[in-house]
Amino acid sequence: MSGVPDIYGDAPRWAFGDSPELADELLALVLSGAKRATCDSLAFCEQNIMPRAGEVSVVLDGSGKPACAIETTGVEVMRFGEVTADIAAEEGEGDLSLAYWRSAHQAYFERQGTFARDMQVVCERFRLLQVFEHPETVR
Repeated sequence: MSGVPDIYGDAPRWAFGDSPELADELLALVLSGAKRATCDSLAFCEQNIMPRAGEVSVVLDGSGKPACAIETTGVEVMRFGEVTADIAAEEGEGDLSLAYWRSAHQAYFERQGTFARDMQVVCERFRLLQVFEHPETVR
């Protein structure tokens, strides 16, 4: 892919969220350094990509273009209600509170059709490795 160094050739490629707008909004938080964690349902991860510590991924923008590379630094599986304020803050969204995290993620999981108060979620911490320069990500 144009703009992606060869070293990321086999890396999984995916976008945050469930819409182009949300993908771009969350990507902007990653690029700014505010977002250093993400969370999805265990069911979704088992069907798509289960993150592993040390794995590198190419994050796509809302139009599907590669925007950056991240490295997973940690993965924890826990119940929705066990997610901590620290994880919520590392996600970098809203006011960084656990209350905001729960509200936004409940709505997201409801759109996915996976929400249950006792559902298992996969919390992934990551670090930004490289930003790929192309007009869509240069701000």
